[in-house]
Amino acid sequence: MGVKIIIPQDSPFTIYNIPFGIISTAENDSPRCATAIGNFVIDLAELAKLSYFHHLELQPSAEEIFSKTSLNAFAALPRAIRQQVRESLIRDITNENIPEQCLIELDAVTMHLPFQIGGYSDFYCSLEHVQNCSGTMATGAVIPENWFYAPSVYNSRASSVLPSGHPIRRPRGVFYGSDGKPTYGPSQELDYELEMGVFVSKPVPYGTELDIKNVEEHIFGFVLLNDWSSRDLQIFEMKPLGPFHGKGFGTSISPWVVTLEALQPFRCPPKTEQNPPPFNHLKWPGKDGTFSIKLAVDLIRNGKRVNLGTSNLKYLYWTPFQQLTHHASAMCGLQTGDLIGTGTISGD
Repeated sequence: MGVKIIIPQDSPFTIYNIPFGIISTAENDSPRCATAIGNFVIDLAELAKLSYFHHLELQPSAEEIFSKTSLNAFAALPRAIRQQVRESLIRDITNENIPEQCLIELDAVTMHLPFQIGGYSDFYCSLEHVQNCSGTMATGAVIPENWFYAPSVYNSRASSVLPSGHPIRRPRGVFYGSDGKPTYGPSQELDYELEMGVFVSKPVPYGTELDIKNVEEHIFGFVLLNDWSSRDLQIFEMKPLGPFHGKGFGTSISPWVVTLEALQPFRCPPKTEQNPPPFNHLKWPGKDGTFSIKLAVDLIRNGKRVNLGTSNLKYLYWTPFQQLTHHASAMCGLQTGDLIGTGTISGD
């Protein structure tokens, strides 16, 4: 027998969500897989010990998969199997079949990075953001023509991707001082960037391309992402080779990964029609090539919350599906757990 889980009306963790993450507790400090529902966490490792997933015949076993310290093993399973796990959880939460011993209060868990991240690339794909940056960041006053032909992207540091709430150290580097001369010291111009991140599920082997029609088979889910930026360091190093210390010192992500399945009801066309039309490998076969996901940035200081801005994923000129497909088009290969940043999501 299980228990009835009451889900508050304002909870982001409803029966329609079922995100996945990595938790530990004071009683058991071993990081392990979990999902969230209402004000509770379901310990999937504990659930697997009770043979809860035996009907799915997972290989490797559910107990082995969900006792891992990252979601990599689970994400590497075929998408159909992961969907069955999610549907099984939804069914048994609804039918009050989740054992009480597998429930932990949300406030009692410590969250960890959800994936072991082998690679992290960040895109630059918002037309409004590029327009705002033109004439600054040493990018020139006019948007480069090539930006409209392929998604712009750079490789960043996987080592400095951190779960939300982890302190960010102010970086040191070389920048132009008040006298206009290069100087070395702590950055004076820290900034944030509102983004989302995509985690890769099924790998793309080295030497192979990714057909955009199959791109969803390679996406586990989405997280919120803050690409912390040091503008003074960034301006100094943009020419001749592009950002380094200005971008690589810290990236915060939300610890719960929202699956692609949970986002299906929010499919929609992108806000902006692409002109010129994209190359064939980036053409989405339909009108639902992105998601309407409302985003907001709030600043909390001394207990007071101030909204700094709102946006929506659908505002991106180049969609996450196009981004992932373009990333793989040079046949570099992608691994389970690779993180793809959408780039700053600006809007009207």
